[in-house]
Amino acid sequence: MRCSIEWLNTYLSKPVDAAAAAEHLTAAGFPCESSERLESGDTVLEVETTSNRGDCLSHIGLAREIAAATGSSVVMPPSDSPCIAEACEQAVRVTNMDAARCPRYTARIIRGVRVGASPPWLQERLRAIGQIPRNNVVDCTNFLLFEWGQPTHVFDLSTLRGGTVEIRPARAGEPFLPLGEGARPLTLVGGELVIADAERAIALAGVKGGAETAVTESTVDLLIESAAFDAVAVRRSSRSTRLASDSSHRFERGIHLADVDAAAERLVHLILSTAGGTRLAGAVAVGAPLPMLQRLSLRLSELRAVTGVEIEAQDAVRVLAALGLQPVLRSEVIECTVPPQRLDLTREIDLIEEVIRVVGLDRIPVDERVRIRPTRSQPQVQAVRAAKDCLAGIGFLETVTPTLIAERSAAPFFGDGESALRIEDERAVAEPVLRPSILPSLLHVARTNRDRGQSSVRLFEIASAFWLRSERGAEHHEERRVLSLLACGTNDPQQQLRELRGAVDVVVRTITGVHAADVEPATGNLAEWSLPAFAPAGAISVQGKSLGCIGLLRAAVAGAAGLDGVVAAAEIDWNALACAFPPTPSVGALVNSPSIARDLSFVVEESVPWTAIEQVIRATELPHLESATFVGTWRGAKIGSSRKSTTLRLTFRDATRTLRKDEIDPHITRLLDAMRAAVGAEVMA
Repeated sequence: MRCSIEWLNTYLSKPVDAAAAAEHLTAAGFPCESSERLESGDTVLEVETTSNRGDCLSHIGLAREIAAATGSSVVMPPSDSPCIAEACEQAVRVTNMDAARCPRYTARIIRGVRVGASPPWLQERLRAIGQIPRNNVVDCTNFLLFEWGQPTHVFDLSTLRGGTVEIRPARAGEPFLPLGEGARPLTLVGGELVIADAERAIALAGVKGGAETAVTESTVDLLIESAAFDAVAVRRSSRSTRLASDSSHRFERGIHLADVDAAAERLVHLILSTAGGTRLAGAVAVGAPLPMLQRLSLRLSELRAVTGVEIEAQDAVRVLAALGLQPVLRSEVIECTVPPQRLDLTREIDLIEEVIRVVGLDRIPVDERVRIRPTRSQPQVQAVRAAKDCLAGIGFLETVTPTLIAERSAAPFFGDGESALRIEDERAVAEPVLRPSILPSLLHVARTNRDRGQSSVRLFEIASAFWLRSERGAEHHEERRVLSLLACGTNDPQQQLRELRGAVDVVVRTITGVHAADVEPATGNLAEWSLPAFAPAGAISVQGKSLGCIGLLRAAVAGAAGLDGVVAAAEIDWNALACAFPPTPSVGALVNSPSIARDLSFVVEESVPWTAIEQVIRATELPHLESATFVGTWRGAKIGSSRKSTTLRLTFRDATRTLRKDEIDPHITRLLDAMRAAVGAEVMA
């Protein structure tokens, strides 16, 4: 914010020089970045303001801060103006079709203005802060913007078609020609908030006026717009059209409804003073009724407790009064009415900050000791650390990759009804999509390592994935935190999958305490998991709860990422897995009796997965069975190309006595019979 000292002093009962103004503003939290002495004798300060203090993007706002610091008062400029009997409602009709994004819109009419050069004092004020004078009407709107902080706009009333003003969403493909030298026509996407007449958009609400209704030397009648627009709506319109202005900068920081009319009255006074004309009576106002001003209470005990400073009640009242808060002292409580321009004041602690920053932050005692109380990490944090430790221990490397990826990289990882979630930013033209899976990022890391001579890699990352889901004609933003794993570097798909399956089991056991995850052939869309990139794919579940998928990536997907050979990958819903952390420990007495181990080898079809064998073992319910573990798989010409020999180890134990081998034999026979019936197993000779 460029601030003219001569301009600033017109609002102060006790003028200040540039050095004093810079000192007081800096102490109040508005540091002055530079000071420039002009040929006219004026001094201009470049004042830094925070995003929550839009009220200080004006000379009156900065004058309030200096008045509070110096004990002077703010002298408000005149805003009264005479009018004739004709009412504004007779000259224009205003319709608000989007009260949510435009909670208040007002229109005032001035007839018979004479557009020409502005008076010297007005031109001098604008030039001092870097503005270019245009004509007396436009210059008044710019003057008010930097005086009051309220954006306004003026239309040539004769150019409005149909004698009507509409506040509405833009239509898809609707044209709009903004103000400005060299401005090019825009085609609106649709949905942007616009000000329109009966036929066309004449302004982009809160951002830019239109060239077709601009004030020119031939303008005689004016429509003066003063409104409040939703900050988010203005920001979206500004970014989507790549238009920005001093008005949008202020609307994005918030405008209170109660400031709209007062600023408009001041603008009418300025125009009548510089361009003449006659004002019509009243104003056309549409939108929500003016809200009640917020009331806050400040306890003096809390003020002293928070600041550590003994501040007298009268000093606190004086500061709050200077800031326009109308304080009333009741015993040990100060009741305040928040002025409309102070949108940042919503809690008692905000009032405490106001008092101490004016009284002086240097009065707050500094304790050179920092008192801390160590607390135990939250389970969610501990779960992440535990998963990272166990994966690093088995040779996996953690990656930290960007969230944005190219659209072609994301395409294979969308399921049914899912689509890309894009960002509108010219800096992300090459990679505009929020990744629907972490696997495209891991593929990029794997390719980078391959290019540098490291073809065998084991990678993992815990991060968020994003996508849009279409349901019943509407799109919903979806987000999920996932654990993704990737392994490549060998041409043996079975070996690659076994390694990755082992890593999944280790993580599941570490986080949940369950011995191993269940993996079954995936069908359909597998509970919304993105499987098009996998072939084949397996569904990961723990105790019947679906958590994710594991499998080999399609050759086309790996090839598109620049990788040859076999690539195995897994993706797990991290929040669903981590909610079981920490695992419930189980303890028991050590078993004194020895165990009996039996190794079984049998031939099954290549398509029979290990999970099917596990299910048969569980269903058989063998007495004294302690564990069943996979030993290995053998393939060869002796058993045929479409079959494999699977070896497993069964461990039997009785906690109370020593088992005999002849007790186990019937159980083994029963299991083999079940294997023959369920999976077609043949015992090797």
